[in-house]
Amino acid sequence: MPDSTTTTLNGHPADALDERPHVPAKAGSKEDEQLVINTIRCLGADLCQQFKGGHPGTVMGAAAIGVALWRYHMRYNPLNPNWAGRDRFVLSAGHACLLQYLFLHFSGYEAWTLDAVKQYHAPIKGNMSAGHPEIEVDGVEVTTGPLGQGIANAVGLAVAGKSLGAHYNKDGYSVIDPTIWCFTGDGCLQEGVGQEAISLAGHWGLDNLVLIYDNNSVTVDGPIDNCFTDDTSAKLRATGWHVIDVEDGSNDLASVVAALGEAKAYKGKPVCVNIRTIIGIGSINQGKGKVHGQALGDDDIAQLKTALGFDPSVKFHIPSKVYEYFEPCKSRGQELEKEWTKLYAKYKEAYPEDEADLARRLRGELKEGWEAKVPAKSQLPTAAQPTRKSSGIMVQALVPEDLSYMVGSADLLESTFVSWDKMTEFQRPDGGLGDFTGRQIRYGIREFAMVAIGNGMAAFQKGAILPIMSTFFMFWLYAAPAARMSALMKLRFIGIATHDSIGIGEDGPTHQPVALSSFYRSLPDLNLVRPCDAEETIGAWLLALRDVDHPSIFALSRQPVPLLPGTSRDGVAKGAYTVLDTKPDAANPDLVLISTGAEVARAVEVAEKLSDLGVRVVSMPCMARFDAQPYEYRRSVIPADQAPVVAIEAWSSFGWARYAHAGLHMHTFGMSAPQQTLFDIFGFGVDEMATKIEAWREGLGGRLPGVGQFEELLLGVASH
Repeated sequence: MPDSTTTTLNGHPADALDERPHVPAKAGSKEDEQLVINTIRCLGADLCQQFKGGHPGTVMGAAAIGVALWRYHMRYNPLNPNWAGRDRFVLSAGHACLLQYLFLHFSGYEAWTLDAVKQYHAPIKGNMSAGHPEIEVDGVEVTTGPLGQGIANAVGLAVAGKSLGAHYNKDGYSVIDPTIWCFTGDGCLQEGVGQEAISLAGHWGLDNLVLIYDNNSVTVDGPIDNCFTDDTSAKLRATGWHVIDVEDGSNDLASVVAALGEAKAYKGKPVCVNIRTIIGIGSINQGKGKVHGQALGDDDIAQLKTALGFDPSVKFHIPSKVYEYFEPCKSRGQELEKEWTKLYAKYKEAYPEDEADLARRLRGELKEGWEAKVPAKSQLPTAAQPTRKSSGIMVQALVPEDLSYMVGSADLLESTFVSWDKMTEFQRPDGGLGDFTGRQIRYGIREFAMVAIGNGMAAFQKGAILPIMSTFFMFWLYAAPAARMSALMKLRFIGIATHDSIGIGEDGPTHQPVALSSFYRSLPDLNLVRPCDAEETIGAWLLALRDVDHPSIFALSRQPVPLLPGTSRDGVAKGAYTVLDTKPDAANPDLVLISTGAEVARAVEVAEKLSDLGVRVVSMPCMARFDAQPYEYRRSVIPADQAPVVAIEAWSSFGWARYAHAGLHMHTFGMSAPQQTLFDIFGFGVDEMATKIEAWREGLGGRLPGVGQFEELLLGVASH
């Protein structure tokens, strides 16, 4: 098939479905097919009307797409939703979740009873039929959430499938060979993250990825012509995709079935099936924005049902023929899994070592013995070095021998220290740059897509792939929406975030992340770790590797920091701990200094300057981990009811009032200047900090500030 072609399919009668080469199960009659589609349209209308909310339009317009996919093409077993040999489906247009819920019900997923589907938009806690599909429930592979990310998630799933297949499949034994089906709409194709991911998929030639474009030309605001006149098919072809056009996807089921079959069989490129549909078909407002995201209303539903031959007075009506039509889905799924299980057993016998490693990864386990490869503190470099370089020690120690790791960067491979000797890049095999066994990924300047793709890799079979993704900390602002979804889904990744403060120097305020930590520290279920030296950097890695249910981001320095005598990798896991007590035998210190990252070494120097006092220096690499510790531990480390506490960090002070009475922090943007000059300009010179802290403590007159009396000791420091 020529690479540059666009195939257009239309006009096949529904009763010709049996003759299609890619149809795996006997089709129903034309009348049965139409009854199924009409039933789904009426159900979509009823389910949204029930609680006066939801998105009926796509359910109605794309019903035939759902039939073609779940009834004819997708490889899955509804009686075992987590079967490792299944295809994966991603609903990037997550607001259309009711479409997915209905097909999960009809195809036989046991958890998806009609009562479960009827909870859609119900005012109850723990609703299985959430307003967007969530990863925790059967049949949902990823929580796509905001538009566009699902496309990137699907690309990540496709990368995972290609990578696992390249490492473990043998001639005659394709044990990992899924097709990734992604349903998208106009909105996902407008979002930047969707376009970033599409570009990468085309570059990599991910021919196991099928993008199903429900092209209804309507958004919430109305006709898409108001804001979007791109030729999507031409644009995708230009980025390395094959495109198949279907002109009447709401009515011509045979053409949709044929197009999806051709897409699955196509080799060499990812495929987009551009299917024109009519949103809300049958409604008096079909084709308009009104049917996108609001219930149709009783009168409109009555006319819809009447026109389709249904009784307007009966809600949620499902003729028995509809269930009969979908009944083959369960038996077909069982047979597919049975065949795969037999193949896998033969594979295990023929390739026992490969199978053992694959099975280990499918269980979500790292390679046995990995902890023994972690260097002890005594083996770490004693000379001062950036924590970004210290992080590279763990990459070199663990990544080369464990295929679980997929490592990459957003155009900063050397700067973030995520490379290793003799690595192979993940690239299309015919491009001359690498192949699908490669585990070093060049994402280009696409931070948002990088992390959203990483979510897809992490979700493929939880734990089978551990994505490591890197860029400057400032650019994790671009990736934040995807990192938020990682935390929401409880997917583990390791984020390398270098150049983490004003210490970046001459790149200036545009690249100095003085406030970004406030978002990541407040994000539930994510570990933001800012280690102060090589030992704490090892501790950050250990924390992340042992925490299988949460993503972790390491904020790492560009500037060198010394290896401090009192640092502890075990202390990192507790979030905060004592690094230094200048008078360890005293009942309580006279002063507590809390710090993070590169500023901890400065806090130690300040403590040494205040030689008349008993000063405790606390390193707090991870606030979230410290907050999770028992009260007794937290109070023993930071006795804020017994001694004045000062926080030192060259970031925003937001959040520090929970731990300290006063702080030295950034209150402006930074500027372009050498590293040391910047710390002096903004008040973080050791002598200046010691002077300000001593004067503040003396001004207390022996009292401790009350709740809400956090004092900014550097407030008013001028920027440029």
